[in-house]
Amino acid sequence: MPRSENQGSTIRTTRSLLLIAAASMLTLGACSEQAPAPTSGGDPGGASAEYLGALTPIDLTRTYDETTIYWPTATTRFELDELAYGETEGGYFYSAYDLSTPEHGGTHMDAPVHFFRDGWTVDQIPVERLIAPAIVIDVAEQAAADRDYRLTPDDVLAWEREHGEVPAGATVLLRTGWARFWPDARAYLGDDAPGDASNLHFPSYGVEAARLLIEERGAGMLGVDTASIDHGPSTDFPVHQLAGAHNVPGLENVADLEAVPATGAWLLALPMKIGGGSGGPVRIVALVPPAVDELGMERAEGRAEG
Repeated sequence: MPRSENQGSTIRTTRSLLLIAAASMLTLGACSEQAPAPTSGGDPGGASAEYLGALTPIDLTRTYDETTIYWPTATTRFELDELAYGETEGGYFYSAYDLSTPEHGGTHMDAPVHFFRDGWTVDQIPVERLIAPAIVIDVAEQAAADRDYRLTPDDVLAWEREHGEVPAGATVLLRTGWARFWPDARAYLGDDAPGDASNLHFPSYGVEAARLLIEERGAGMLGVDTASIDHGPSTDFPVHQLAGAHNVPGLENVADLEAVPATGAWLLALPMKIGGGSGGPVRIVALVPPAVDELGMERAEGRAEG
């Protein structure tokens, strides 16, 4: 279903106000206990600064270190080699490191070119695509019963009956509950044999559900709390192919989706801008309004107690 003019205008306005608010916050240090909805009239800088100041930021990014999980066929891992650390002859402290990492590991973004020759490289993805409303579809119960579970169109339609139609341009985040296995690679991936990706088992998107989200709803990005937007046993990666052909980036190994509500949050997913890259590390932050944040926290606390 094509994006309506009103819906597209709302997303563009809110995205612009978030950016204006960020600038205002840096300049004025503005903060407010109230969270007025962003509007296009009046004083957008002041109102949006108050709005942003009341949002709760939730970091959905895993730290890169020696425990980071990479796709099994990766031939290298995360390395941070010390070049300098300590007091200098000039009397000041100085530290510097040499960083090395494959593109596809930890919390990272798959650029469309990863599985589509003419797709965007990571540096070509428009920044507007990286700042978007977010929805969370929860299939943790289904995945607990079937570790190879794939999101179905019926799952999407069931979500829409409760929350309304998936907004065009939204980032769709799939919560499977797999975050609980990190950083145990064998439990998380289903197998930890070096160099072998033929026996992986974890849940993710099914291609027909992805087709509904991308082609009919106009989703701008797909994200998941597992190692791939295709489920573990996949050998031809149809969701990657579909997403790439529509210039839809993928977010993988997303953390802490339990703290993000089904609707109401905005997502900032800013990857390392690697020229010509097929992907790279990404810092993902969800911005949650106060009323929605309380609901999200209640959901997370309820699951933790359960």
